[in-house]
Amino acid sequence: MNKLFLVILLQICLATTCALYPMRYSDHMQDASKLPQQLSTAHEVITVQSNTLAAQKAQIDQLTKEREELRAEIRFLMSGKKREKFIGADQMLLELQDDKELQAALESAKKDAEEELEALNNNPNPKPKKRKPAPDKFPAHLPREDIEVAIPPAFQARIKSGELFVKHYEYTESLKTIPAQAIVLRYKRPVLAYVNDPERVLLVEEEANLGEKGRYHPSTAAHIIHSKFGMHLPLYRLQDVYASCGLTLSRSTLDYNIDLAHEVTQELTKLMLSRFLAAFCVGFDDTHTTLIMPKEVPTIDPNKTDPATLRLIEKMKEAIKEGKDSLDAKMWGYTSFDPSAPYDIFDFRVSRHRDGPAEFLGGYGGYAMADCYSGNMSVILSPESKMTRMACWAHARRHVYEHQHNDKTASELPLALINKIYDIERRASMKSDEERGKLRATETRMYLDRLREWLDGPVAANLLPSSKLAGAFRYIRNHWEALNVFVKDGRLPIDNNQGEGLMRRVAVGRKNWLFVGSLRAGVRNANLMTLVASAHRNDLDVTKYLESVITHMLRGTARVEELLPDVWKTHHPEAVRTYRVEERAEKASTALAQAAKRRVRSELRKSLKG
Repeated sequence: MNKLFLVILLQICLATTCALYPMRYSDHMQDASKLPQQLSTAHEVITVQSNTLAAQKAQIDQLTKEREELRAEIRFLMSGKKREKFIGADQMLLELQDDKELQAALESAKKDAEEELEALNNNPNPKPKKRKPAPDKFPAHLPREDIEVAIPPAFQARIKSGELFVKHYEYTESLKTIPAQAIVLRYKRPVLAYVNDPERVLLVEEEANLGEKGRYHPSTAAHIIHSKFGMHLPLYRLQDVYASCGLTLSRSTLDYNIDLAHEVTQELTKLMLSRFLAAFCVGFDDTHTTLIMPKEVPTIDPNKTDPATLRLIEKMKEAIKEGKDSLDAKMWGYTSFDPSAPYDIFDFRVSRHRDGPAEFLGGYGGYAMADCYSGNMSVILSPESKMTRMACWAHARRHVYEHQHNDKTASELPLALINKIYDIERRASMKSDEERGKLRATETRMYLDRLREWLDGPVAANLLPSSKLAGAFRYIRNHWEALNVFVKDGRLPIDNNQGEGLMRRVAVGRKNWLFVGSLRAGVRNANLMTLVASAHRNDLDVTKYLESVITHMLRGTARVEELLPDVWKTHHPEAVRTYRVEERAEKASTALAQAAKRRVRSELRKSLKG
């Protein structure tokens, strides 16, 4: 009975439609003679094979993901930490053997790289290794305070017994930092009287200071402005700074000092603007700033209301209809690429309307670079405009870089070509404008031609038009002429990174002071940020510079032209942050050396591969 039951159970297992042994369907399925004839069994086979395929696909996806992560890690290790650098893992070289002219340029680049490396290797002043600072190397101008080290009682007893004596003293130095100090200046003003009439007196006036009765020295306003717009400290934190030196100042007092300084320095920012508009090339960008809704809508006076107020009224009415309590205002940043006008200027507007740059750049006739937002383009390309439009290669590269995951194969060559163009810019950074222009006209021009040929070729054409990568390539094609302007002149920049960097000042500050309280405050902040950013660009001690500017403009002891940051810098070398200059030079030298090594390695791999 038991044997019969086991036989029946075995037959049922072999004929069952349940996949008790799915492995029996995993082999020999290519042989038609071994395929199951029963429909239920065939269904079971399909189910098992489908599950197997799904599992294999999941495994393939996981391995593909791991491969891409490893490739990304390889690119990171080879190109460094700098954002948007790109080296294809499967395409280490640009195989352009058919282009003899380009191959000649590559050979020339290889020779230049070898010369650069040789010069770097033969540098008689290599970068020293980090070591502990010598204890006696603090600047000599710092005040010293002598502290005599007490002799322990055990040694004192031995000195008294005549066993020991003090042969000499050895000095070591330790740096002590004292928090901010507030000093009250007391002006001792002589009161003069007439000999014949002692009751008639003349009071000698002291130096002019800020506020009622000269209550605040220019250094106070300079410190507050630099703290807020340079160090990005909101006023409530600045209160703590003053509290640490025993002084409690209200936020309104701090803001009052900012107002006073703004009133005094407006002529300087106007002069900076006039010099700025004479530059041969400028860049600009914008970012949002929250503007608190004014309590009342200003009344319109046709004869007195300025365009900015009219625009504010328009935006306020729109916000009231939408039930908003704040406006999305804009802070525009303008930078000059002209060494004769090294200024960064900010301009506050209540919206991103084209009226902002149109009014600011009215009459400007040089090169202008901005992102390809329609408002910017309409200003630069308007019939009244005399500007020459330029487009930013950093934007063009970023669009491709951010969407390269859509098609790794299609994105590798254009990214590599763009990086070659940037590599040429790094090599040309230490050259004169004329030499840079010649390098662009030869090597850069050929890479650009190759890129355009690829963009018009079948690979780019076969991408889905709706894909973001295809949109990135369309962006480059649509703005090709503006992207190529920089090749014509060695003085022109390849991108607007310098202008976009100004937006970090606004973004970091916005996280701290959060909002702008009024249109007037926005204009005031823009003017003072102009002074701070321009001083920082010229590597100045910002607080010292601002104190000097406020002092001289308040007291009328210097011409406005003498207070421009680049002019003031030549007369105050002690206020120049030389370490910033050295840091930039070292960074540029390192980037140049790394680029040279990459080119040499590339040529070496190429020769070994050949």
